[in-house]
Amino acid sequence: MRRAFLILVPYTWLLALFLVPFVIVLKISLSDAAIARPPYLPQFDWAEGIWAFLAQLDFENFVWLTQDDLYWKAYLSSLKIAITSTFFTLLVGYPIAYGMASAPPMWRPTLMMFVILPFWTSFLIRVYAWMGILSNEGLLNQFLLWSGFITEPLVILNTNLAVYIGIVYTYLPFMILPIYSALERMDGSLIEAAEDLGCSRTTAFWLVTLPLSRPGVIAGCFLVFIPALGEFVIPSLLGGSDTLMIGKVLWEEFFSNRDWPVASAVAVVLLLLLVIPIVLFQRNQQKQQEADT
Repeated sequence: MRRAFLILVPYTWLLALFLVPFVIVLKISLSDAAIARPPYLPQFDWAEGIWAFLAQLDFENFVWLTQDDLYWKAYLSSLKIAITSTFFTLLVGYPIAYGMASAPPMWRPTLMMFVILPFWTSFLIRVYAWMGILSNEGLLNQFLLWSGFITEPLVILNTNLAVYIGIVYTYLPFMILPIYSALERMDGSLIEAAEDLGCSRTTAFWLVTLPLSRPGVIAGCFLVFIPALGEFVIPSLLGGSDTLMIGKVLWEEFFSNRDWPVASAVAVVLLLLLVIPIVLFQRNQQKQQEADT
């Protein structure tokens, strides 16, 4: 009974907070836009029956996504920005996590607090702070002008570079914490054994430390890539008019155009882009574990 309850809780959570909302969004994506409340048709009517309702659903909104360049360009641009941001977040986050794991045990809680400290303030306030830092009259340009590195302000705000900076800064803790967790659990005697066998410190890192931290790296990349792909606030505040991301397109379709069916179709495709690679990766990991055993 206890085992069944433990299994039932996560499945109930997934059913209530993932599957049911997904079915609702999928149903809207197969409807037509209308001047109504809510702004789409058909709306289910028990008197008509389920089959009459299903007969009115169609896939024209998904066809429209393939015909309009805006949508597939937004998906490609979002993938590019998300992948690039994830790479730079890993590039910055891994050395920090490695330094935390190599620090004396008495300092690790303090270092951990510094990593999670930004979460004590609002995400929106932190993004607005970057607007003040990166603007033409911002702190960064003022410092560079004062130090003599530049003679005129750099244009950073309202560019893709500002979006990259915002995403890397915002999601850096999500990269650091899984990698730190994997490195902290690693047995230090493995490094000593590798050095006793003739490996240098650098070679031991590439042959021992990096492979053992791979689960943390993968988890961190997923935790950064998934929210970055559908990010809306950062490109809206830090990016310019040329910054095209699917999150901005989704917001425009929902709130500006009031085209809920097309917006729902965009959301469904975005969700599939995220879920399918994760499922395939998990199946590959499971096969590897079965092969190892």
